[in-house]
Amino acid sequence: MSAREALVFKTASEDWEVEQIHRLNYKTFVEEIPQHQPSSAQRLVDKFHAENTYLICLSNQKLVGMLAVRGRRPFSLDQKLPDLNSHLPPGRTVCEVRLLAIDKKFRGARGGQVLSGILALLWQHGVEKGYDLAIISGTTRQAKLYQHLGFVPFGPLVGGGDAQFQPMYVTLETFEVTAREFLRSSPARSFHPSAVNFLPGPVAVRREVRRAFEQAPESHRADCFKSDFRATRQTLCELVGAANVEILLGSGTLANDVVGAQLTLEGARGLVLSNGEFGIRLIDQARRFKLDFDPLEFAWGSPLDLAAVKKRLAKKPSPGWLWCVHCETSTGVLNDLAALKTLCADRGAKLCVDCMSSLGTLPVDLAGVYLASGASGKGLRAYPGLSMVFHHHDVSPAPGRLPRYLDLGYYAQQQGIPFTFSTNLLHALRAAVRHLDWKKRFADIAELSVWLRASLVELGFVLIGQNTQTSPAVITIALPPEMDSVKIGGAMQEAGYLLSYNSEYLRPRNWIQICLMGECSREKVVSLVNALNRTCGRRRPVATPAQAASPAVTADPPAVSRRASSANPP
Repeated sequence: MSAREALVFKTASEDWEVEQIHRLNYKTFVEEIPQHQPSSAQRLVDKFHAENTYLICLSNQKLVGMLAVRGRRPFSLDQKLPDLNSHLPPGRTVCEVRLLAIDKKFRGARGGQVLSGILALLWQHGVEKGYDLAIISGTTRQAKLYQHLGFVPFGPLVGGGDAQFQPMYVTLETFEVTAREFLRSSPARSFHPSAVNFLPGPVAVRREVRRAFEQAPESHRADCFKSDFRATRQTLCELVGAANVEILLGSGTLANDVVGAQLTLEGARGLVLSNGEFGIRLIDQARRFKLDFDPLEFAWGSPLDLAAVKKRLAKKPSPGWLWCVHCETSTGVLNDLAALKTLCADRGAKLCVDCMSSLGTLPVDLAGVYLASGASGKGLRAYPGLSMVFHHHDVSPAPGRLPRYLDLGYYAQQQGIPFTFSTNLLHALRAAVRHLDWKKRFADIAELSVWLRASLVELGFVLIGQNTQTSPAVITIALPPEMDSVKIGGAMQEAGYLLSYNSEYLRPRNWIQICLMGECSREKVVSLVNALNRTCGRRRPVATPAQAASPAVTADPPAVSRRASSANPP
């Protein structure tokens, strides 16, 4: 085995990887550390094998390093120390790290690279599962390494003879500091695991979406692609109750430009509403198209004043159209779409709505909406790069008045594919929206959001739009002057969480945002809150969603585990 071969770090998933795990386990904990009896099979299956997650390093499909982690009690240390909990800091989510082993051939120049890569995987796994305390039974031969990583010994030695182990634990707070330096100084410093994504976009995507995107590109004129394209359009229309949708190759800004282009054909004065950054952008787009309109602006974080909107619609001549944002992403405020539809219907105004951040995160009913825009890289949980315009009416091309790329009627005339199209992005979008239980997704986001908002308020954070209707998928936090949002956001990224904080509209207001638009689990949200709790200097642990409903259960711990390591016995 050449030490120059590329290293691959991953979670074990293949049968042949598992078989090599059993054999490296035997070499390490039978032949090298005499903890188990030899066997002619020369393979050792860990007694917790069915519950272990194995984080491994491969070189040319050969296993060169591994580590096992599990969070289910009883741990192996429970069997050796009956009073294990008495040795550990209270109020923590604990995982046990075991079976750290590196092939002897890779313990030289590349040993640090193998170890640091596996530790980076462990950090990522801990973030995803919400662990914030790791325990190990570390071989006494590597005591200095563990102490360098911040592990604290506790209790008596376990094992015997040449296989003695020291129980140790490491907290997130300690390990986050020591492990970061260890990793930066290792040859694997170019290895960066992905952080947990709480951005408004791009969002975390499911594995099947990634696989669909990675297919070989195909012709956008192929019959099979046209079939997939039609199926995707149908699914999107069914999601929002629209008759038609045109899918565009471009960002959400393109979709809004297409809406603006259509409004130039109306020949009537309009009204554009704003109560945040993205309403302001609609006003800007309307001005760029030289539309005849009145802007009606309200304070950021406040709902639209429907009485003022009604009054403006009643003015003579009555506006022929109204353009606004459904979910104002900059604040999280959710504007009352049903009320706006009623107001516009009463006055005969055509309602156009930016649904970028509401589409796919909550129920959206576009019945009665003239034009609505959306995007692939937010609540639909696909890759950014596609946008869409929904409509119920037939649209005709306007070749004498609109550029081709902005002509909605031209898209409709060409069955939605007038130009070269990214088949990869379409396949990813289709994989994201097909066969999805939207009712369950909306309910899950709403439930998480209720818990998240209540937890943040309990910890003393001030939420924008707290006294009005807000999107369950966008939570905006106004930090106090003594806290710098950019520094807090950067620290959270270092801790493994991507929050929105660096945009041109958040920075000046000292705001940060947590968005629940992508793949998101309860464990990740709980660990996020606890990490933010620590980063901002709060020290009160928060209860998980399940615990919040059961007061008899002790509050769960802060955050996640960041890069812990051990080599210890089953």
